[in-house]
Amino acid sequence: MNSPAKLNHVIHNNPGLGVEKLISVFNRTTASYKFYWLISIVELVEQGKVEIPKSTLYARMISNSWYTINYFQVSFGGSDKLQCIAKDLTLLEPRLKMDTAKEEINSILGYSDNKKTKQLLNRLGENVPHWFLSSWFPKLSKSDIYTKSQQFENDCLYALNRESILINPIWINFLISNAKLIKDFCYWNLSLYLQVRNPNVPDIPNKLIKEAGRNSLSRQTNNYWKTVFQEHGSIDCIYTGKRLSLEEKNFSLDHFVPYSFVSHDLIWNLYPIDKSENSRKSNLLPLISTHFDPFYKLQEKAFTVIKSKDVSNKFLEDFLPLSPDLAELKKEALLDTVQPLITIASNNGFQFYQKA
Repeated sequence: MNSPAKLNHVIHNNPGLGVEKLISVFNRTTASYKFYWLISIVELVEQGKVEIPKSTLYARMISNSWYTINYFQVSFGGSDKLQCIAKDLTLLEPRLKMDTAKEEINSILGYSDNKKTKQLLNRLGENVPHWFLSSWFPKLSKSDIYTKSQQFENDCLYALNRESILINPIWINFLISNAKLIKDFCYWNLSLYLQVRNPNVPDIPNKLIKEAGRNSLSRQTNNYWKTVFQEHGSIDCIYTGKRLSLEEKNFSLDHFVPYSFVSHDLIWNLYPIDKSENSRKSNLLPLISTHFDPFYKLQEKAFTVIKSKDVSNKFLEDFLPLSPDLAELKKEALLDTVQPLITIASNNGFQFYQKA
């Protein structure tokens, strides 16, 4: 992501366009809508759209923020309208899941016949379209901003009418030529905005742009846990007690602290789980009182096996923050790492696993 400083050369190379006014939109940001509004405009202009229905922009604002809010469960602040709408839509539109693809979200919301869905999306229009232009029209009322924008006064970014916005022709080439830089600028500012509201949540920047899909864990399976299975023959699932084995292929690798919170695949957070139980556990949190001891014993067993069989195994490096000399994996070190993460995740809305 690019910092605001990266736009200095763009301002210098576009004298008279008023790029500084576009940047100043974010000087006093108290809600997330500005970031997602501009990102959505730029994405659609990149597709060749110049007159853009507001409803299309509202849907795209939701789809661009969807994973951050509903999958990674990053807090936007208690009164953030965009966050509230994105969460309410999960109740109104059954087809919307926390990992639904972005373009499918756009389609579902764009063609929805649900009146309550449309009402929710239209709530974004109460403030977003006109107040975004306040840098070009300071201290003017909503109605005055609408009127003046229609003549592109002050070379404003777009003209407003009831149903759509029309991009000012003098801005089109700039938006297309600098699309990546503008979006990076938005995400940079958005990450700062959200980090303040989520001071202990890891990897905020990636949770803004990362889709809900996960990386393959085949390397961790084949180059680490396979050796453990070969040494011990089988491993008991810490949730079901079921015997897991290579021969039966009845296990998956699971993230003890959910991936949707930690956003990484470090080996100290991965362990075999009954394949059928893995889908039920999903992104639920384990209970420290019930699940940590068997999890630690499994991790300690694996750590010991890998050290004895393959001391140069690259995955051992994942344990360096817990065991700087890699001499042993202490229970206290692992607990001190995962317990705060689970507490913070719970405070952010993640639910706990309960045995069926």
